[in-house]
Order: sequence, then C-alpha cells, then structure tokens
Amino acid sequence: MPEQMRALIYDRSLDPWETSKGLRKVEVPSPRLQPELSGKDRSAVIIRTLYAGFCGSDRGIWFRKAFHEMIYDSLDDEARDRRIVGHELLGQIVEVGDRAAGKYGYKVGDVVSTESHLVCGSCYQCRVGQNHVCAEDKIIGISVDGCFADYIKLPAKALWKTNLKRIRPEVAAIQEPFGNAVHACTKVPLRGKSVAIFGTGIIGLFAVLIARGLGAGRIIGVDPNPLHADLARRLGADEVIEPDLRGADPVAADEQVVTAIREATQGIGADVSMEMSGFNSAFNTAIGATRRGGEVILFGIKDGPVVVESFPRLVMNGIALHSVIGRQIFETWTVTRSLLEDRSNRIQELIWEVILGAGQETIVDIADWEAESFESCITRHPKAVIRFAGWDA
Repeated sequence: MPEQMRALIYDRSLDPWETSKGLRKVEVPSPRLQPELSGKDRSAVIIRTLYAGFCGSDRGIWFRKAFHEMIYDSLDDEARDRRIVGHELLGQIVEVGDRAAGKYGYKVGDVVSTESHLVCGSCYQCRVGQNHVCAEDKIIGISVDGCFADYIKLPAKALWKTNLKRIRPEVAAIQEPFGNAVHACTKVPLRGKSVAIFGTGIIGLFAVLIARGLGAGRIIGVDPNPLHADLARRLGADEVIEPDLRGADPVAADEQVVTAIREATQGIGADVSMEMSGFNSAFNTAIGATRRGGEVILFGIKDGPVVVESFPRLVMNGIALHSVIGRQIFETWTVTRSLLEDRSNRIQELIWEVILGAGQETIVDIADWEAESFESCITRHPKAVIRFAGWDA
C-alpha cells in the first residue's frame, strides 16, 4: 500500500464554512493498522476503495448546509483541520486485524460495503436492539474520516460482504442510501396499499422502486422538479404530481396536491404517505392527503421549527407518524441484499439504467475529478458515483 493516497477533503483552515463550498482533492497519508498502538486496530481492516457514492449528506457538506457542528466538533476532538468526506462505499479488503479475521471472518480480497453509522454497542439503544439510534454513534465521512479516498480504515463490525456476481459494482456502492429507503418502506406494510411519496430525490426514487417491489397497490409521486418527476414515472410510479411552487406558502398544505391524491384514491386519501423532502409545506400536505387511520413516514429533515398546520386533523383522523433514520443494523441490509439480488423485480436494472443513466456522466473517475465539473454533475443528476480503483473482474 502506498505511503500517500488521493482524497477529497473539507479543510476548515483553508475553507471557512460560511464563505466557501466544495471539497479539495489532495494527497494525504494512507491509513495503517497499528495494533501495538491501538487495540481497536486488531478488530479493524484496511479497505481499498473501488467506488464511492456521493449522497445528499455530501451535498449538504459541499454547499455548507449541513453537518457544520458535527464536523467541527469532531475535528476539535482530534486537533485537526481536515476531514475526508464520504460514506457510501464499495471496497476490497487489503489488510486485516487479527480479531477482524478471527471474530468476523474477514480476509484479504473480500469485497465489502459498510454501515455508515459506527455504533458503540453498549448504550441502552444498542443493548435493546435499536443500534440505528445509538446514543454514541459516529458517522463515516462526518465525525470520522470517510471513503472519498483510495483507502479507508474501518471496524470490521460495520462491514457488509457484497457479492459482485449478483450486484453490479456501481449499484453495490450505493447500498447504504438504498437502505435508507428500504427502512422507510418497511416501517409499515405496503402490500396492496396506496402510497404517496413526497419528494422524488434520490431516496424518494429508491422508495418508488422498493414500494413497487414490496407490492404497493398504487404509487403516487409528488415533486416540482420535472427531472425528478420524469424519473419517478420511468421507475414505475402510477401517477406523478408536479406542484407549482411559485408564490407557494412555505408552511401551508398544497390543497391542489391534496385534492389530486384523494381523486387518485377514490376520494379516500393515501394509505401511507412518505415525506422525503424535508419541507414544512410537504409535511402538512402529506397529513392532508393521508386517509383517516393512515400512516405518515417522516424521513426528510428540516432545520429549525416545523409548524403543524392542523393538529386537530392529525389527532382526530388517527393518523400515525413514524420517524425513520438510517438503517436497522443489519436487518435493513438483509432486505436490501434480497431486493437488489432478485433480478425479477428489475430494481437493480432500473437503478443502473434510469437513476445512474447507465453511467453516462454519473460515474466520475477520481483521476479526472475537478471541483467545478463535479458540482455541475451533482447539480444535474440525482446520483453520482466516484470511481477509485474500479472493478474489472
């Protein structure tokens, strides 16, 4: 393994949060296993990055809209200024600690993805089987160094073996965000249900595929972005509503959307609404469009206060709210594997051909990476993947 490696970083000493954007491509020291200095390294591995997905969280860092406090606090703890970003990984193990081999069975050459939340295993949530809401978790690429680099050191307990004979590598690199949508879509039963998905960005698009794969009866997408709306249709949404947001109230429900969803569900309303956008108005529209006794899945995140436009309607209609964060470790990963490896549902095929556009402009080689052109890529496409070592086998 070389002494130095390529990495995409945020450097607070050069790029103050309030006045900058983007990442820098630099050379940094490659990670090492040093079990004589840290006992944790006995349970860790070094992974050569093959592909790494660029997600909404990374976009938030790029445009300085999210994770400021988490990044700065973690850098303060480490007395450093640089954070290697990225948490959607497909890689190949090149070095294994003795406990990583003995306890977890990993060996050099294994191909893996990773859970991005590194959990403590000892807090109350971890001990009762809710480690996806661990009280002490660290997030790869935010509070510890990430995978936008040629190599990354990770604890073996976070890894997920991946069979590239069953899942193409570019899709395998984005199992982690796909798992977010799996978690949202498995929070309540969807078979035979009418499902309204508010926001068809990348997680919403995955949700369209998964809801269809899980047997949803009718899928209605809602997104003002014509590109996202078109992709939702191509992925199997039965109907897509494109609201006009010009002059729209940022809080109030869009009654035209509510009416359209009720008309599409025989006047009843959606059995399940998924709020994936993080907009206050979408939250209230989802409540208004959901039938009495229905359920609303909350995945989109908004900073600051959220106004519930009609609290009595929420309570008196018996609408249940379910918040979703991350993935259930590793239950969600098991469902993710099943959905992606099952070629009969065409999910993997549609991710590659529709969401990733068969790699046209969406797969960016790290050797060719340049900040300005990459920003154009992530602005024009819902998903981008960075090729590091790649996979030719």
